[in-house]
Amino acid sequence: MKSASESDDPQPFEFSTFIREITEERNEILRFKWLESEKAHQDIGFEKALLRWVLQHRSAWLDQRRRNHSA
Repeated sequence: MKSASESDDPQPFEFSTFIREITEERNEILRFKWLESEKAHQDIGFEKALLRWVLQHRSAWLDQRRRNHSA
């Protein structure tokens, strides 16, 4: 039997970088949603904002983050 330290389950701190990345991406999508909703004079909804942001901005956003983290 494995001890708690030998468990196959990852410890919460191992996800900290992953969670931070997901949170930062979500914040960018929410910012985009707010800006696009302001332009449209109505709430465009999260799903529409997500789709537009992924198609229009995600690649450039990821490239910029990679450049910033490698510097």
